[in-house]
Amino acid sequence: MFQRLSNSWELVKASWRVLLADKELMLFPLVAFFASVLVMITFAVPTVLAGVLDSTVTNGELGIFSYIIAFLFYAVMYFVTIFSNTALVGAAMIRLGIFGIINKPSIRKCLKQIPKNSMISLNYFSESALDGGDPTVGDGFRIAFSKIGAIFGYAFIAATVGTILRMISERSGAIGKLVVSLVGFVWTIATFLVIPVLVVEDVGPLDAVKRSASLLRETWGEQIAGNLSVGLIFGLIFFLVILAGVPLIFAAIATGSVALIVTAVAFVVLLLVGISLVSSTLSGIYTAAVYRFATTGDTGGYFEADMVQKAFKQK
Repeated sequence: MFQRLSNSWELVKASWRVLLADKELMLFPLVAFFASVLVMITFAVPTVLAGVLDSTVTNGELGIFSYIIAFLFYAVMYFVTIFSNTALVGAAMIRLGIFGIINKPSIRKCLKQIPKNSMISLNYFSESALDGGDPTVGDGFRIAFSKIGAIFGYAFIAATVGTILRMISERSGAIGKLVVSLVGFVWTIATFLVIPVLVVEDVGPLDAVKRSASLLRETWGEQIAGNLSVGLIFGLIFFLVILAGVPLIFAAIATGSVALIVTAVAFVVLLLVGISLVSSTLSGIYTAAVYRFATTGDTGGYFEADMVQKAFKQK
């Protein structure tokens, strides 16, 4: 357990060094956060109406209307998330110099097939970007827009999988729910490198899923160790902030001062949002580094190869 925590902390520190070099990368998950809130607000009324219609038709059980809304909601949310992550990973790829590595046929093919009149052309890759340059927010978004079709396709696939798993889970007992959870876990592992594959390689969403699973299997085996967890470290930090924040808010309430209450709540909320942004950004950076390691055998200087290998265990 302590070794897993130690490895996770080393991964966080390595990702942190990249983030310190490109603090603007945190803007990508921030954009995704606000876009997700907007999506949830947009779907609030349709969700309620679908629930009312299904209650009338199916005696209170979830029916076709709810599942249609659920699918659309999943699709839009996945699109927002994947688009933002594609921009983040694309910018991180520039920092890690992945676009300059052309010894891999698939990467060379991808670079040659970028149209000159597209939003991301060969001229877009400056010498510094090819060798590990300083990415901007605009760079990330240009990369994401250049992959908009693949992002739509992958969002549709992810929404389909999510809706099917939800339908099965709601109609299953305890064992069925456990099986669904395991399938969901396997899907998460299989798609771990989909976004960097979409960013770098000239493949569609289905091939990206296959390529992602293949890269993980070829490099570290099929079983993922539990010590890959940037989320573990930040989950603990998140919990500690809540643990300290709740008494702080209650203390502010005890004073009866509206100003103190608002200040305490705002402070805790902003701190939690900040932690989430850093965690999401570090996860994206780490994914980019894992892809570079899986395809080239090195990690661009920010991560030690043995550190990345420790994130996974072979059977």
